[in-house]
Amino acid sequence: MNGADLIKNYSSYSGFWDEMQGTDGLRLPYSALLDVMSRLQLSDLHDKEALANKLFINQGITFTVYSDNKGIERIFPFDILPRIITGSEWKSVEEGIKQRLKALNLFLNDIYHEQHIIRDGIIPAALIATCAGYNREVKDIKVPHSIYVHISGIDLIRGDQGQFYVLEDNLRTPSGVSYMLENREVTKRLFPDILGRNKVRMVNNYPLLLHNILLSLSPRPVSNPTVVLLTPGIYNSAYYEHTFLARSMGIPLVEGRDLYVDNHKVFMKTTRGPQQVDVIYRRIDDEFIDPLVFRPDSVLGIPGMMSAYRKGHVALINAVGNGVADDKAVYAYVPAMIRYYLNEEPILPNVPTYQLGNEEEKVHVYRHIENMVIKRTSQSGGYGMLMGNKASEKEIEDFKKEIEKNPRDFIAQPRINLSTVPCLINDQFVPRHVDLRPYALYGPSGIQIVPGGLTRVALREGSLVVNSSQGGGSKDTWVIDE
Repeated sequence: MNGADLIKNYSSYSGFWDEMQGTDGLRLPYSALLDVMSRLQLSDLHDKEALANKLFINQGITFTVYSDNKGIERIFPFDILPRIITGSEWKSVEEGIKQRLKALNLFLNDIYHEQHIIRDGIIPAALIATCAGYNREVKDIKVPHSIYVHISGIDLIRGDQGQFYVLEDNLRTPSGVSYMLENREVTKRLFPDILGRNKVRMVNNYPLLLHNILLSLSPRPVSNPTVVLLTPGIYNSAYYEHTFLARSMGIPLVEGRDLYVDNHKVFMKTTRGPQQVDVIYRRIDDEFIDPLVFRPDSVLGIPGMMSAYRKGHVALINAVGNGVADDKAVYAYVPAMIRYYLNEEPILPNVPTYQLGNEEEKVHVYRHIENMVIKRTSQSGGYGMLMGNKASEKEIEDFKKEIEKNPRDFIAQPRINLSTVPCLINDQFVPRHVDLRPYALYGPSGIQIVPGGLTRVALREGSLVVNSSQGGGSKDTWVIDE
């Protein structure tokens, strides 16, 4: 069997929009890739899979599943067939993300200062007051250039007509960008000639773009600001990414014990003596960043950090308190934010969202629960979810009991028929469901979005859950010029 046979035998799921195969046959953007694939033997594809696995192992590209007692570190599954998005499709995605981030940033600035959006009745005050991510300790802090969301990963899905929806906003410490970059490097090794022929836009300048933005956010007017990446340490699920990014940008990777605060300024311990730190790209959560203000038992943070931050002597990337803007209950109001702050209609729609704290909406959700996905507003990674179409009666009843205890902590969304892409599994090209996480960088000069992002794949047949902790993998994402 060869690649041509695998392509000919490919059959997409009925009722789902497949990104390679349409009702009239194979889609044009995939033609050049499939031409190469058709000339390969199955043994060639096996060799490429083996090479990809070897490259990932040698690079130590891993993630951690804390709930798995079998072992901590896992190699991130990678599918060798790239996902393809056209330049015209990407243009709409890019414009939609930029619009969304402008509104979310204005919302954060507003909610921690004048709170006009609450006074004008656009968002209920009770929703914000009960939001775990709303951080009263940062109210009225002036952040550099009034930018809160410097680094974001906006999760997108495609529906049954191929249209993009925003599924989730990740505005605190979004992860996965190292996988996006490594996926591309592996693809270059597997198919060294094909990227240029397909006019695939590059993603490998992300570390340079990020480093330039971090430098531009320094509160001190110095020619060479000191920038560090603050990690929780080697046991964090994304530690590989922390080391990868620090190495790629040429900046120190530090833990809380490497920093201290003196006279409201942050210093790094070095062999040459103390060095003042201007910008901290933090990969630890708000509640651990300063034990004098938040959790007193935190050994990850730096005592006095919030004092230095409030005085404007250090920039924290992303800003403290962003969790209020990516709360799953607040997510439902982002289209209203866009209209309120920008006086524009949203380019990228939300998935319809029901607030279970609203009695009428809760009744509707219960009535149609078999077509709903119910999520805890405080959890991510595929945890704290109920897939109504796959849950047993007991699971549904148990979930309802949890909802009744605190309805504010839950939202529901209709199940979207996630688009599919081809994957090489068990010597066949088979469809699997995917999402997409593009990465956006927001600095004083504007918003820059790397063309592509991380495509996550639900490798289990029929599964709609793409998270790596739930059996998902990834693949390279190509944005091609037509």
